[in-house]
Amino acid sequence: MNRRNFNKLLVGSIALSFTACNSITSVSLPKNKKRVVVVGGGFGGATAAKYLKKFSPETEVILIEQNKEYYTCPFGNTVIAGMNDIEYIKHDYKTLESKYNIVVIHEKVKKVDGVTSSVILENGQIVPFTKAVVSPGIDFKYEKGYVEGSEMYAPHAYKAGPQTSLLRKQLEDMKDGGTYVMVAPPNPFRCPPGPYERVSLVAHYLKNNKPNSKIVILDQKKKFSKQGLFTEGWEKLYGDMIEWRSVDFGGKVLKVDPKNKIVTTDEEDIKADVLNYIPSQKAGKLAFDSGLTQGDWCPVNTKTFESRLVKNVHVIGDASIATKMPKSGFSANSQAKIAALQIVRLLAKMPIVNPPKLANTCYSLLSPTYGISVAAVYEAHEDKIIKVKGSGGLSPMAASESYRMQEAEYAVGWYKNQMADVFL
Repeated sequence: MNRRNFNKLLVGSIALSFTACNSITSVSLPKNKKRVVVVGGGFGGATAAKYLKKFSPETEVILIEQNKEYYTCPFGNTVIAGMNDIEYIKHDYKTLESKYNIVVIHEKVKKVDGVTSSVILENGQIVPFTKAVVSPGIDFKYEKGYVEGSEMYAPHAYKAGPQTSLLRKQLEDMKDGGTYVMVAPPNPFRCPPGPYERVSLVAHYLKNNKPNSKIVILDQKKKFSKQGLFTEGWEKLYGDMIEWRSVDFGGKVLKVDPKNKIVTTDEEDIKADVLNYIPSQKAGKLAFDSGLTQGDWCPVNTKTFESRLVKNVHVIGDASIATKMPKSGFSANSQAKIAALQIVRLLAKMPIVNPPKLANTCYSLLSPTYGISVAAVYEAHEDKIIKVKGSGGLSPMAASESYRMQEAEYAVGWYKNQMADVFL
C-alpha cells in the first residue's frame, strides 16, 4: 500500500495501526462500519466499485488490483489483427480515484478471509471489510503438454496484454502460405464467441496480407456460439480459408508440443506456423485460495451474488456460476451493478431487489465492416438465472451488407460506451 493511498485512507478518518517494519499492518473499519473491499479491477470489479459509490457515497470503497493498467479482452482481437494498437484496449483507474473517491490499492491479494472478514495482501497487510466483492477472473488448466510457460511459444491471449502483442507479432512474422492453428476450449469458458471472432479477424488480416495462408480450428466442442452466423460470414468473406473441425470430426486434441507448434489430434499431427492454444478454464487462483470454489467455479446466491460458501463475500464475473448468463464482460458489468445495489441495501438493512434483472449484449466482428450480435435479458432467483421469455435476440441470417456494416459500427460504439461505464 503506497504512501499516496495511505494518505487517502487517513483523509477518510480511517485509523491505522502499525507494528514493526515488515510485519502486518491492520486498517480498521470506519466508524459507520460501512466498508466494501473490491478485489479485482476488470469489468466486474471496477464496475462494482464505481456503482457502490454511486449508490451510496457514504460507504467507503477500496478497490485492490495488482496492475495499474487493465487491458480488455473485448476488442483485443482487433489488436491481434492489426486494426488497432495495444493502447486502444488499455485503461487505468485514475478517474475512479479522483471522481468517485475510491481508494485504489495496487497490490497482489493473497487471500480473502471470510472468517476474519479481511483481505490479506501478499505484503502482509490486512484490510478488514464489512462486505467484499471478488472478481477474480479466470485461470487455465495446464494439460496435454500445454504447461505453464507454454504461452511464450503458443500464446492463448485470453488474458489481454503482453500475449495479445505476442500473438500479433507471430502473425506478422508468419510466412504467406503458412497455417494458423487455433485450439478452442471446451465449455464453459470466457467469452463464448471470442475464439471465432479472433479467427475471423485473423482471416481478414491474412486475406489482405498473406492470402495463400489457411486457418484450422481444432474445437473441443461439438458446436459453438453464433455458429450459423459465423460460418455464413466466413464463407462470404473468406471462402475456404477457415477450416473448422469439431471434437467429433478430427478436432479432438490428444497432446500438444507448444515449442515446436505441433498438435496431435485423434486423426493426425498438425504442424502450425502460428499456434493459438486456448486451454480449458476455471476460476482464478484467488477464488480457490479463498475457499470460494466448488469444483472449478464459484457457487453464488444469484439474487445477490453472495458466495454460498463464504458469508459477506460476493463473487461476480467469469468466476461465478451464473448460468444461463455467458461468461462475458457485459455479464460481469451487469452482475456488478446488481451486486452493488444489493450490498448497499443490505448495509442499510433494506429489502433486496427481488428478483433482480440482468442483461448481456455481445457484438462480434468478422471484418471491420461486418458485425453480428446477440442480446438477452435475465431474471435472477436464489438458485438460478433464467432468460426472460421473448427478450433479446440474435442477428438474422442472410442479412444485407448494410445491416452487417451497421452492426460493426454498433460494436465500436458498444465498446466505447462500455469502457466509459466501467472506468469513467
